[in-house]
Amino acid sequence: MSFDFLTPVDDTVLGVATLMPNQVLGKSIQVHTEKLGFPDLKEIKIAIIGIQESRNSYYPVMEYDIDAFRREFYQLYPGNWHVKVADLGNLPSGDTPEDTYFALSAIATHLRQLNIIPVFLGGSQDLTVALYRSFEQSSQWVNIVSVDNRFDFSQEEELISGRSYMSEIIMQNPSKLFNFTNLGYQSYLIAQEELDLIDKLFFEAFRLGHVLDYPEKTEPIFREADIASFDMKVLSSLADGTFPQGMPNGIDSRTICAMSRYAGISDRISVLGCFDLPNSTIFHKLLSQIIWYFVEGVNNRFDEYPVATSQGFTKYAVQMSDRELIFFKSNKSQRWWMEMRTENYLDNKNKRSTLLSCTHQDYLDACSDVLPDRWWRASKRV
Repeated sequence: MSFDFLTPVDDTVLGVATLMPNQVLGKSIQVHTEKLGFPDLKEIKIAIIGIQESRNSYYPVMEYDIDAFRREFYQLYPGNWHVKVADLGNLPSGDTPEDTYFALSAIATHLRQLNIIPVFLGGSQDLTVALYRSFEQSSQWVNIVSVDNRFDFSQEEELISGRSYMSEIIMQNPSKLFNFTNLGYQSYLIAQEELDLIDKLFFEAFRLGHVLDYPEKTEPIFREADIASFDMKVLSSLADGTFPQGMPNGIDSRTICAMSRYAGISDRISVLGCFDLPNSTIFHKLLSQIIWYFVEGVNNRFDEYPVATSQGFTKYAVQMSDRELIFFKSNKSQRWWMEMRTENYLDNKNKRSTLLSCTHQDYLDACSDVLPDRWWRASKRV
């Protein structure tokens, strides 16, 4: 069984929680320890797993102290949640990175089959390849959202590394990747050839400034995703210098927590990974809050995927100069979708739905005869 790969959380970590108030997370979540054994997953919705694999990292990565994160996370108070969380322990590094990829993919597949969302913490972002492989046996197309200051396409180096793992995913034949979206890239870290490839494949990318100015516009992006992969080098360096991997410019702590909540709210996201984690006291606190907001988001999901517009939606028809666009607004969540009409619909990849998540601004743009860029790129992919 895939869970045999996992090692328990040190009993002393859970022992710290015994000294805390009864209301904290450390008293309510199920934890895999040597003393308590492996938890019953019957009612679990979210499972946290620590990882240490970083041998394919482009940058030197210090082994992340996942137990330091646990000590911070366990002492947080839950919201008014109905979802149940488990900490399944750690996945040790295999004899080779490929061994770790195999184990990680098997665990992700098994948990998704149980309708449990795995949250992987630690290691380097090339582990996203293993998360993608966990979908190989399914019939669905896969959308990946990467929160990163780079695209991580190959640049004449190892095909799978922290700087080039996306090339491995794109080059797989047959490929199940339908869309890749980057949130937070910084232009001076991106080769022009990478930008050209994004355009050629009709993928999406949003610069750091756009994400910081309009963090709410990332919500429709996460709404379309199956995998959310966060590279924490996307964060700006902290003033006290405790985040040496960060950049002078980057996503701030408030925005990354908001994005994590958007990822949680997405009815479609079934795997979350947070990679390239720096070892510092302030970051352990930040990561615990990032995961808190993800759980908060999952707790507040609207159960609107797959989207069924036959009830609970208001339809808007916008007549543009060269086409008609149909929009739908949910009466429940107040979120927007736009209908994808293609000439070759019978042959398109995304047969499950002809709806694409969008913002109210996309509707207003269409009313002003401006074709939303997301609609145009998606129409080229189908």
